[in-house]
Amino acid sequence: MRRFMVLFGLLVATACTNANDLDEEPTYLGNFRLGHNVVVAPNLTKGPASRAATKEEWIGAMTEAMTARFTRYKGDKLYHLGVSVEGYVLAIPGVPVVASPKSALILNVTVWDDAAGKKLNDEPELVTVVETISPRTVIGSGLTQSKEVQMEHLSRNAAKLIETWLNRQNDNLGWFEDDGRPAKEKIGLFSGRPVDEAAKAAGTEAEATEAAEAVDEAAEAVMPPEAEAGEAATPAKTVREEIVPE
Repeated sequence: MRRFMVLFGLLVATACTNANDLDEEPTYLGNFRLGHNVVVAPNLTKGPASRAATKEEWIGAMTEAMTARFTRYKGDKLYHLGVSVEGYVLAIPGVPVVASPKSALILNVTVWDDAAGKKLNDEPELVTVVETISPRTVIGSGLTQSKEVQMEHLSRNAAKLIETWLNRQNDNLGWFEDDGRPAKEKIGLFSGRPVDEAAKAAGTEAEATEAAEAVDEAAEAVMPPEAEAGEAATPAKTVREEIVPE
């Protein structure tokens, strides 16, 4: 019930998450590469006035959405993402505008550093997702979308919000930086990626040339060529057990 009090507090707001950006350049996540993509639903709760969906259906929808979004990153350090689907509302048909509910989803997210063998966030991050408002859903997606479409849209929005959170953590805490420094503290940008401070500080023409070379090297460092990632040292079973609430 506490989960859904939080959820319904957000249902009155319009959602502006844009998850239709998978064909664009990914947001900067340092040296991130997806290891295990573990989705569980041990305490799945259906909200009131909702269509029913099984644990298996939610696990499948979220796994697909997370895979599509996070396998785009080609860093050479493995990080595992654990998602626990906690609760949902899949809007049912109702009286347009007045009584048509909006679909929503609640998740807990945990991030593992494979090399360090530990979680990056001691407490799971609570993510609350509301369906994107569009001409087809403003009167309630229960009137215009099937259950499967509702789940797909919520799962894609959830993966996008998780990506945004990871980007914020890297900016502020340097989660995916090799030197552990917050990304926002680094001077200069190259296609949105931090570069070496010496490149920014160069003053003479000769130094400027060296700076340009340093920028190229920095870009290659954060955008390595396609390569097979090493096998994750942390077993998926361990990640799964860690994200299942007691």
